[in-house]
Amino acid sequence: MVSNPRRFWIVLLTTAAALAAAAAIDPVLGLVTVAAVAGSVALVCAGGLIRLALRIHRGRGGFGPCRGAGFLGLGALFTGAGVSVTGLPWFDPGPVAAGTALTAVPAYLLGLLLLPGAAPSLGARLRRLLDGAGIGVSLFYCAWVLALGRSAPAAAPLRLAVALTGCVAVAVAVCTGLRAVRHPRAALGCSGGAALSIVGVDVYALLLLGHHRAWPQAPGVVSAGLVVAGLAMVAGPFLIAAGARRADDEPTRPHAADEGGSFAGYPLFIGPALLAVAVSVFHLLTGGHFDNTSVALGSAAFAALAVREFLAARDIRRYAHTLAGREARFRTLVSGSTDVAIVLDADLVVRWQSPAAARQFGLSDQDTLGRPLTDLLHPADAAPAAAVLRAVVLDGHQHALIRARLRDGFGRWRDTESTVSDQRGAPEVGGLVVHVRDIGDRAQLQRSLDEVTWTDDQTGLANRRRFVTAASEARAGGRNGSLLALELERFESVADLHGPAVAGAVLIEAARRLRAVAARDDLPARLGTAAFAVLTEAPLVHAFALATRLATALAEPFHLPGHTVHLAADVGVADLLGAGSAEEALRHADVARRRARQLARGRGGGRVECYDESFETALVRRTEIEQQLPGMIGRGELDLVFQPVADLATRQPVGVEALLRWRHPRLGSIPPAEFLPIAEELGAGIADEIGEWVLHSACRQLSRWRRDGRELWISVNVTARQLTGDGWLAAVATAVDTHCVPAEALVVEVAEAALPDDAFAVEALAGLRALGVRTALDHFGTGPTALAHLRRLPIDVLKIDQALFSEPAGRRGPATPIVDVVVGLARRLGIDVIACGLETESHVDVVRAAGCPLGQGFLISPPDHAEHVEAYLEHHRIPLL
Repeated sequence: MVSNPRRFWIVLLTTAAALAAAAAIDPVLGLVTVAAVAGSVALVCAGGLIRLALRIHRGRGGFGPCRGAGFLGLGALFTGAGVSVTGLPWFDPGPVAAGTALTAVPAYLLGLLLLPGAAPSLGARLRRLLDGAGIGVSLFYCAWVLALGRSAPAAAPLRLAVALTGCVAVAVAVCTGLRAVRHPRAALGCSGGAALSIVGVDVYALLLLGHHRAWPQAPGVVSAGLVVAGLAMVAGPFLIAAGARRADDEPTRPHAADEGGSFAGYPLFIGPALLAVAVSVFHLLTGGHFDNTSVALGSAAFAALAVREFLAARDIRRYAHTLAGREARFRTLVSGSTDVAIVLDADLVVRWQSPAAARQFGLSDQDTLGRPLTDLLHPADAAPAAAVLRAVVLDGHQHALIRARLRDGFGRWRDTESTVSDQRGAPEVGGLVVHVRDIGDRAQLQRSLDEVTWTDDQTGLANRRRFVTAASEARAGGRNGSLLALELERFESVADLHGPAVAGAVLIEAARRLRAVAARDDLPARLGTAAFAVLTEAPLVHAFALATRLATALAEPFHLPGHTVHLAADVGVADLLGAGSAEEALRHADVARRRARQLARGRGGGRVECYDESFETALVRRTEIEQQLPGMIGRGELDLVFQPVADLATRQPVGVEALLRWRHPRLGSIPPAEFLPIAEELGAGIADEIGEWVLHSACRQLSRWRRDGRELWISVNVTARQLTGDGWLAAVATAVDTHCVPAEALVVEVAEAALPDDAFAVEALAGLRALGVRTALDHFGTGPTALAHLRRLPIDVLKIDQALFSEPAGRRGPATPIVDVVVGLARRLGIDVIACGLETESHVDVVRAAGCPLGQGFLISPPDHAEHVEAYLEHHRIPLL
């Protein structure tokens, strides 16, 4: 009702015409009309707000987020009930209207202050009340001194209370909407609607308290007042409901100084306060005097201003103290750090350096500020370092590592290692932050050790230098051979759980097994912490067999004193002469190892792969996808396409399936089957963010279609990890409530092959059904789910795969009868069946003969963007009789 602006204005204009006509005929008739229309609208909106609050409470499991909508609904309920009673002949409408105003206004204000993000703390709510009280009392004081006090010096206390309460409440509502810390659109809608409702009920009460039996003396004024009050009481609940349902998907983040909403109020309070002072001076200069009411109003305004000033001064002192503490801690950390921090702009020019630069490298600000960082580096290292820095600037890499020689303040070259982080998005920094460490002692020690020995001290195997030298000599001699690269998986957890002594013993035992399996002429080596390699003269076929034996040997348990450790190693094999250098051949073997690790993920490891150029291409593409995944939503690269689901008998669409697409400007169109597993491996944050985007985008589109009169349902696909995640049910409930779609119009699909066979999946599907959302098992017939398991799975829809009804290649006759069994069992279990992948009319004939009523596929309509699907829906719209 509130989500269609055209419908809202039609209702409002129709109401205005009806009220104006009734009030013009007879003010009493206008009163009855206002009571009926405004009371009904307020009661309807109150019911919607209270239901919304209950849905939020059920979806989020707490009273925090739902209190605002609940109290706003109570305010609308009080308004509707009270105004409706004034139209009955058995009650005196004046006191009833005044009581309605004095009870509904606190409920409205309490609901506004409890809206999520409007006033996040008790102190912030107190400040909103003080701001509104100061503004409202100041403005009412000005009106009283200039006009009201002269025209009605002996005003009834009830009318005065109603007018003053309304003025203050409207000011509080305006302050709350304008100063919302988060969700400003929702807060503005709710505060605007509450302000209109308060104005309407107060004007209505003041008209009725003004002796309505004397209305015939001024029928024009009364008619206009009734129309204004009625329109305000009709439009106000509409706007409240619209604001409560339209909370932003991405709440705005406030400035750190106003995180708690403490500084809200200035300069809104200054204007009314100065106006009250000016009115007072003018009143004295024109010979006026102040009655008791004006004195009380002025004192109240002054008290509110004084208390607000005291709180503001305390907030400012507290924030200044916080900033001073942060600055002191920052200076202490920077000045005491042994690393040198340097800030570069986008042109790689040094804009700031920490005091440690003078202490560690003898570099003063005059030596570095305003100069490119590359001017301080060795000429041989400047170009590679500049390339890394430009990659950070242009490609958006968040972190990078640079090793280069830096000239210190005494003209000497120092070996350094620098980490670069892109902080241009942080307003406090606005540049690239480079942390420089002196590694001269470490580099010199490493060079000395390499010159003295070719052996790894811990394991006794050859070190990397000896291994690469031996491989280069073998290539130079034209000898055939292979390289094996392997790494112990999960080795980091050994040191974390059992300590470095056990980890060292594991490495020694792994080296012993390598020597035992390798041939006498083979050269095993340790290349890194848990990385090993073997140089063998065997060709690829025999090297593959050697790699298999190595993987088997390393998969055996490591029995150590007091501990038993289980590890595994994936092995990559590459031809020594199949690369341009020994280092490149070693890289080929490592690429094959990483490929084996990807293929063995989740299967325990121990896989062997030989290098292929396609592996490297796939690895490069995977690396690019990993780098581009963060920020894909913010860059607007995700898209949804929709494929209709139709009734096979009439070919009329009954629903659509939302399908995710990633359209990267450089990588092209990337299917979700390629990037979603990578997103889940990178961490739950990116995968959850993608899942919530799909959910909200699909519900938003469905809401638009249903507003246009298309009674459809929509289905979204989720992974097994999303389905069993902690926040998934809450995310679904939030999406349904935010976009105002019926829960039963949303279908959550999970592929049969990805469905985990455990109680968590059953519990997650049951939780979705408890929300009213329907569940579906997709691609049935391609996974391990048995027909008997359908009885225990809480699903509503079964989407059968084309494999169940398509004819095998080279075979004639009907398709396998398994589709008849599946459809029959699903119908007995009360499960709807949809045939997916319909491409020919013969497919339709088979599934219809089996009793399947619904289907989707390229024969019905291919997946397409929303506007093209809308054209399809319009073409297949059922004509009205």
